[in-house]
Order: sequence, then structure tokens, then C-alpha cells
Amino acid sequence: MNDALKHALTGLAVALLLAGCGALPDKPARAALYDFGPGSTAPAPAAAASPAPRALPMIALAEVDANSRLDGTQLLYRLGYADANELRPYGQSRWSQPPAQLLRQRLREALSAGHTVLGPEESATIARTAGRLPDTLRVTLEEFSQYFESRERSIGLVRVSATLTRNQPGGDKVLAQRSFMVRKPAPTPDGPGGVKALAAASEVVVAELVAWVDAQ
Repeated sequence: MNDALKHALTGLAVALLLAGCGALPDKPARAALYDFGPGSTAPAPAAAASPAPRALPMIALAEVDANSRLDGTQLLYRLGYADANELRPYGQSRWSQPPAQLLRQRLREALSAGHTVLGPEESATIARTAGRLPDTLRVTLEEFSQYFESRERSIGLVRVSATLTRNQPGGDKVLAQRSFMVRKPAPTPDGPGGVKALAAASEVVVAELVAWVDAQ
């Protein structure tokens, strides 16, 4: 084999190798993770002279229930103009935790401003040591999706049901029960816009839940 042929074959092999490398698939894009944000970062206002507020009772906050479709971390949307019954997931946008857990964290934080809030295990400890149980707040997350009214307009839709119960010797007594639904417009018709709308709607739901509990 002469030198010219060797050089030609070597060049062809290098070209094929480079072409093969260029054909390799790109590294999969990493999904963006979202939550409800850091919460209020504004300094607390100075307390004004006023009568002492009434003492609010201790409350037990159960885990927030959700159907199996909302148990995961997918960011879900509905195309109301096409098929509102179909829940669709974004491919590259996810929650850092299931929405029910994010909602419970915010709710516990908000309730703690006026109540001593206990989890299920803490509530059981109080029952053993003090012989009584605090009232229990149970919340079910029923809807948590970005709803597209058109291709360019969407809202964050959050719907929950809440039940406040009291433990009695004969079983739990329902003290109050109510459903809450909040819609907030999305600033952009995409996943990040849906996150902002759902986070804003969740904050309103939490505020309404706390006001309702405090009024009982």
C-alpha cells in the first residue's frame, strides 16, 4: 500500500469518527424545579398598642390528602379550549415536592402565627400525656393545575376541601366543613407562568383557610 493511499484511508477514518461523534445525542435537559418561593421576606411591622388578642386553641394539622394524579411532582395543565378533562404534564418543569406537601408547609406556617400547630405524632403525644386531643384540621387537595382558557391565556386553579373535627369518646365530631377555590392569572402561557399563578392561588387559599379556622 503506497503512502498516498494510507493517508487517504487515515483521513477517511478520522472523518467518519468525527461524524459519529457529532451524531451523538445531546445530554438530556435537566427539569426545572419549582416551589412556592421563600414566603414573605418583609420585616414584621412594629406592634401597636392594642388589647391582647383572644388566645387561639391548639390545633392538629393532618397530612394534606390528594388523589393519585396530584401525588407526584409533575406540573400539570389542562387545555380548556380543547379537552378540559385531560390532565397533561409539562416535560421539563416539576415541583420540588408534591403540591400537597408544599401546601401543608405553607398552611402550617400561616396557622402558627396564632395557634400552636401539632402534627399527627405530636397530637398523639398530647393525648397520652394530657388525656385530651386538640381539634384536627384535615385538608384535601382536589385540583391543582394550570388551566388554559385559550392558547395565550391561562390561570392557576387551586381547589381544596377542609374539615375541622373534634375528638370525642363516641368518635370524631365535625365542627365545620367548607370548600375553597381560587383562580389566579398566569403572567405567561407556559410552565413558569403556571408556577407563578399556582403559587399565588395557593397563598390565597392558605389565607382563607386560616381565617376560616380562626372564626370557628
